[in-house]
Amino acid sequence: MTEIAQDQPGMTMPMPIRGLIFDLDGVIADTHEFHYRSWKRLADEEGLPFDETDNEAVRGLTREASLRYVLARVQPARAVTPAEAAALMARKNRYFHESMAHIQPMPGVRPLLDEARAAGLRLGVGSASRNARTVLHTLGLLAHFHVVGDGHTVQNHKPAPDIFLWVAGALGLTPREILVLEDSQVGVTAGLNGGFYVAGISAQDTLHNAHKKLATLAGVSLATLLAGFPAAG
Repeated sequence: MTEIAQDQPGMTMPMPIRGLIFDLDGVIADTHEFHYRSWKRLADEEGLPFDETDNEAVRGLTREASLRYVLARVQPARAVTPAEAAALMARKNRYFHESMAHIQPMPGVRPLLDEARAAGLRLGVGSASRNARTVLHTLGLLAHFHVVGDGHTVQNHKPAPDIFLWVAGALGLTPREILVLEDSQVGVTAGLNGGFYVAGISAQDTLHNAHKKLATLAGVSLATLLAGFPAAG
């Protein structure tokens, strides 16, 4: 389903789309299962419940926020010291790194990136993951992007718009010149909070208020992705 929101009355003429900002996990990289296995392994070792529904709940969150969610799955919530929290997150990250060689690009993302680069669009990554550059390097996609913002870049994470605003500034573009591609609700909300156009990429109709919704990027051309948005002259 495609839903293109109109600019509000009184706004200036919309600017053409000149850049794309991609989330990493679930949009560029097929990491969902590997993150799930890593959190599940940690939770099992610590005697904490964690299932696929929980994994969906932490989609798009930082490692710290995800750990807080996991620790709160028992009542009362399990309390840990900062040192214990750091050790738990390091263990989860180690489990994820063990599986990194098996990560693949999401269907359709590589040809879309090639087409966007050829068209002269500015490309960025806006991710909460601290592994973003490593994953992109592993996939052979790091050189496709002009700017990479990751979990180390800003203090306030999604649904705050800070990561997208930082990437936009580094790309030399305004939010209204950029389409953000996201697969999580916190990411969609972050893009909207920053004044960006947002495309929600999900096979399930769970992303609310995105300007456009696509089940997948497989077979999606740049023209299809940008259809309905302001076009460059």
